Amino acid sequence: MTTPSSPASAAASSSPLRFGTDGVVDLDVTWHAGWPSAKHDPAPEIQSHHLNEHTVLMRQNMSVNYEAPFMFLFFGAASAVLIDTGATAEPEYFPLRRVVDEHVERWLAKHPREDYRLTVVHTHGHGDHRSGDGQFADRERTTVVGPQLPEVAAFYGFGDWPATPRELDLGGGRIVDVIPSPGHHSSAVTFYDRYTRLLLTGDSLYPGRLYVDDWAAFQASFDRLAAWSETHEISHVLGCHIEMSTDPGEDYPIGWNHQPDEAALPMTAAHIIEVQRRLREIDGKPGRHSFDEFHIWYQA
Repeated sequence: MTTPSSPASAAASSSPLRFGTDGVVDLDVTWHAGWPSAKHDPAPEIQSHHLNEHTVLMRQNMSVNYEAPFMFLFFGAASAVLIDTGATAEPEYFPLRRVVDEHVERWLAKHPREDYRLTVVHTHGHGDHRSGDGQFADRERTTVVGPQLPEVAAFYGFGDWPATPRELDLGGGRIVDVIPSPGHHSSAVTFYDRYTRLLLTGDSLYPGRLYVDDWAAFQASFDRLAAWSETHEISHVLGCHIEMSTDPGEDYPIGWNHQPDEAALPMTAAHIIEVQRRLREIDGKPGRHSFDEFHIWYQA
């Protein structure tokens, strides 16, 4: 599929910057996990880690908002995509626009292009993943895609939602597949980056509490993701939060802003299969179902 960013993408066809499927990522990072006293936290509001030259992973400081969501910035030859904008709107407390602009400026210093664009999208429509949208409203050459299903469907061209994935073309061969994944939220999607082979699962799968809003849709989404994992190489599965501790089955209470022994963020394709299996076992029974590396919460 050709997305609304396709004119810029097409213009990049002559660019020497080309992306294959060889994007190795560096996940050797210690994420800041809050502070015993949030108001005395010396760490910046946003922590950034370059997975490689063309891929940035960011996390909102837990002392700013306990959700501490992760955000992703992918660079292609013609445009970049920012996936999610965090849990805080005010730039004085959460300067996402400034941080993203700095990353874009550094990248463009190595790969100059005057008409470079930014597209802001979301894993789903909950407030802790879209609150910073307004910071990009007046940014030049920027498209902010609304987080609700009609806006998501219109932008990607989902005429048969949730049956068929679509593609987001960033130029130079960097293609991001967009896989419908409703169940936690009606507009939830999963992103697969062909360059790094990262699968970004939002709040559908991460080391924490998997909240299910629509059981049938959630189960169908994991069947879809399991099928995807059988035909695509997945280097890592990255969700948008960490709520589990390093102790199997133990999660941090909701609202805590200090998680000194939190679990690692990266998961694997095997976790997709495990969630799929657990969903079949639970069979729609309401409750809080606890497992070593994630919990499944469902209230019918």
